[in-house]
Amino acid sequence: TGSEVARLFGVVRTLREQGAAVLFVSHRLEEIFRICERVTTLRDGAWIAGEPLEGMTEDDLVRRMVGRDLDELYPKQEVTPGETALSVRRLTREGVFTDVSFEVRRGEIVALAGLVGAGRTEVARAVFGVDRWDAGEVEVDGKPLVNGAPSTAMAAGLALVPEDRRAQGLVMDMSIERNIGLTGLRTTVKGGLVDRGAERSRSLDWAVKLQVKYARIADTVATLSGGNQQKVVLAKWLATGPKVLIVDEPTRGIDVGTKAEVHRLLSQLAADGVAVLMISSDLPEVLGMADRVLVMHEGRLTAEIARADATEETVMAAATGRAAA
Repeated sequence: TGSEVARLFGVVRTLREQGAAVLFVSHRLEEIFRICERVTTLRDGAWIAGEPLEGMTEDDLVRRMVGRDLDELYPKQEVTPGETALSVRRLTREGVFTDVSFEVRRGEIVALAGLVGAGRTEVARAVFGVDRWDAGEVEVDGKPLVNGAPSTAMAAGLALVPEDRRAQGLVMDMSIERNIGLTGLRTTVKGGLVDRGAERSRSLDWAVKLQVKYARIADTVATLSGGNQQKVVLAKWLATGPKVLIVDEPTRGIDVGTKAEVHRLLSQLAADGVAVLMISSDLPEVLGMADRVLVMHEGRLTAEIARADATEETVMAAATGRAAA
C-alpha cells in the first residue's frame, strides 16, 4: 500500500543517513526518482549506463531501458474497424453495475477506464460468463451468449486475460507448458489422456511467438518474472484464436520493456482483425492505445470519447462523475 511504501522509503533514508550503501532494484520509475541519487540501467543482461539522476527525465530513463524512444511504448497502428464483434446491451448486475451498453468492432482497441471500484472488472467478468448478470444481453458476431457460462463464451471466440494473473490467470505450481496448454485440452486430449507431445509443441510455439524468457519450458511458471508470467497468460488465450480479447490491466506490475512488447502485441492483434477490450487504470496507456475510450463511474458508463478527443482531463472528468454520457 501507499503507506507501507512511505514507511519503507523512510527506513531506507534513515539507513542512508547512517552511512549505509543501498542498492535499490525496481522498474517503477516514480520510485526510482523518489528515492535514488544514481541509476544503473540493464537491458537484456547487459550494462547500458550508470549516471546521476539529477537532470534526467523519465523519458530519458525509459529510452535506456527499452532501447527506443518513449513514443514507441505505444505503437498504435491505424486500422479501419470492421463489423461489430462484441455487443453489450443494457447489462445490469444489481448493486454492481447498471445499464451498461457498448460495442467493440473488429480491428478496434476500446479502453474501459475509470477509478478503482467503478465496475470495469465486474463488467468484463460478466461478459465472459464468470459472473451472472441480472438483465441485458451479450452478443458475439450477432449471436447471444449464455448468461454465466464461460465455456460458451470461449466457444464463441471470447478470451479473458484477468486482472490478477497469479490468482486467476495461472496455476503457479504447474509448468509453463502446462499453463499455456490449459486452453487447448480439447485438442490435445486423446482417449482421456493428454498428448504431452502435442501439448509441448503447441506451448513451445506460443512461447516463441510471445518471446517468453525461461530456462526450461518444464519449469514452474512461478520461476518467471511478472512480465513473462503475463506473456504466458496471453499465450494461453491467444492459442485459442479469439475473435474478442478482453485484457484487464494488461501491463500492471511489469517492466517497461515488456510493457512495450504487450502494446505491440495488442496493436498487431487489432491490425489482424481481433476486437480488443482493454481495461486499464494507466491513463497514458489508455490514451496511447485506444481507438475509443469508455469511462465508468459508480457502475455506469458516463462517457464515450473518441481517440482524437481523449485527454487526461476529459477521461478523469468522466471517471469522477463530472461529465455526462
